[in-house]
Amino acid sequence: MRLVIFLAWVVLFSGCGYAPASYYAKNVLGDSVSTEVVISMEDPQNTVIIKDAVDEAVITKFRTALVSKKLSKTHLKISIASVLFTPLRYDTNGYVITYRTTVIMHIDRSVGETTSSYSTRGMYDFSIEPNAIISDQARFEAIRQGAQKGIDSFIAQVAAQGASSK
Repeated sequence: MRLVIFLAWVVLFSGCGYAPASYYAKNVLGDSVSTEVVISMEDPQNTVIIKDAVDEAVITKFRTALVSKKLSKTHLKISIASVLFTPLRYDTNGYVITYRTTVIMHIDRSVGETTSSYSTRGMYDFSIEPNAIISDQARFEAIRQGAQKGIDSFIAQVAAQGASSK
């Protein structure tokens, strides 16, 4: 009987060893991160939206401090490769009613003298009224959501590095 209780106690308190992706990503990135988004001369408004999305992701998903470049352990330099709007669905009259936004970013992660490069992509689908143009608000929201998903992809890549180094 004691053996059964002991084994139950060991199984109950030993845990499965699961850790979320943000845990492994934080191990790679460290406790302090700085970000820099390279301004796109073709579309500077998108750059501001993506900068805000990146900073939000660093704080909420990595659970780390956002600091200046001088004080950071890790520096992320993000450049926008492209922002694409692709029609996905049409109504019976041939008007586009659903678009897919694809945000493609290039991220350089610098820790000291070492730099690693990543390419990431985030997609977001949204609907518009038939025979309407994409409003600035819908466009900005689609780009923000696409950038967030691109950052999620980056987190997965960094977490995989962190998990494999354990």
